Amino acid sequence: MDQVPSWLLYGAYGYTGRRIAEEACRRGMRPVLAGRDAAKIQSLADRLQCPKRVFSLDSPEGIAGHLADVRAVLHCAGPFSETARPMIDACLTARVHYLDITGEIDVIEAAAGRHEEARAAGVTLLPAVGFDVVPSDCLAAMLAQRLPGATHLELAFEAFGPPSRGTARTMLEALPRGGRVRVDGRIVTVPSGWKTIEVPFRHGKRWAVTVPWGDVASAYHSTGIANIEVYVGVPRWQTHELRLMRPLLPVLRGRWAQRWLRSLVDRFVHGPSDRQQQAGRGSFWGRVRDAEGRAVSATLETPAGYVLTVLTALASLEKVLAGVAPTGFATPSRAFGAEFVLGIPGSDFRWETTAG
Repeated sequence: MDQVPSWLLYGAYGYTGRRIAEEACRRGMRPVLAGRDAAKIQSLADRLQCPKRVFSLDSPEGIAGHLADVRAVLHCAGPFSETARPMIDACLTARVHYLDITGEIDVIEAAAGRHEEARAAGVTLLPAVGFDVVPSDCLAAMLAQRLPGATHLELAFEAFGPPSRGTARTMLEALPRGGRVRVDGRIVTVPSGWKTIEVPFRHGKRWAVTVPWGDVASAYHSTGIANIEVYVGVPRWQTHELRLMRPLLPVLRGRWAQRWLRSLVDRFVHGPSDRQQQAGRGSFWGRVRDAEGRAVSATLETPAGYVLTVLTALASLEKVLAGVAPTGFATPSRAFGAEFVLGIPGSDFRWETTAG
């Protein structure tokens, strides 16, 4: 017997979806496991003793028919640039709450644009409830509270271990488009490797380069700060490689190139091992500045990416099912408060600097 109202996990047999399903069942939940591959869903459902459904995302009307008896969908099948819209359409039609684990700027912005539609339907639209972007979103919100009136926000994180197939596909899809930052409230495209800074992570300084991370979208909705840059820690030599690759990146936009890259991902990318994930840590840094030159910075340490995603996705789902989240679009920090991530075991926040 479920201990929470019924919910559906789509993409349940993927790298992250499977781990969410396993942890949910360990907690006594029995989600409806769903996806387009009947054999994979059957195998997972048999092992976890959960109900199952097999359907594609080709038709929002068809999807909605599979959601009639659930209260929420946790969507884990990327790339979300292709899959989020039909699932959101179906959730709004069926009046079912929607959560996903995207880190894609356009997906978050599209959800934000449907705020009033979702409110009218009594539906919560809560994208990005995983490593992308819960910790950095909460960090941004805590910094903004500390320095009201901040005009600039910088966020940085370090990537740990190899990506899952879904993450790798999303990265390859986004790479030819270059970087993105927010300037004076608008999202603008910049070259790959646009800016490089040295970031004082808690474990030491690291070089970091701008990336089109989801906070370029979400942090603006959480804080109202008009200028946002997000960085990822990389070896310094990789920043030079990114710049050298710029002339070649447009070639990767083609359909044949993307198919070839996806085939390579499917063949060679398997995601980090459980040992790598359990041993790893997530490391974040953020800084806000205002027009008078005052600045505040902080660091945040969390469990490693996929471990954290399991924990934050289920914590978000439980709160939505409990009626805690507002209807309409929300970011994690707007839905549950800036300190939401601090309730996740293994998270540790520290103020670093106040200047000015």
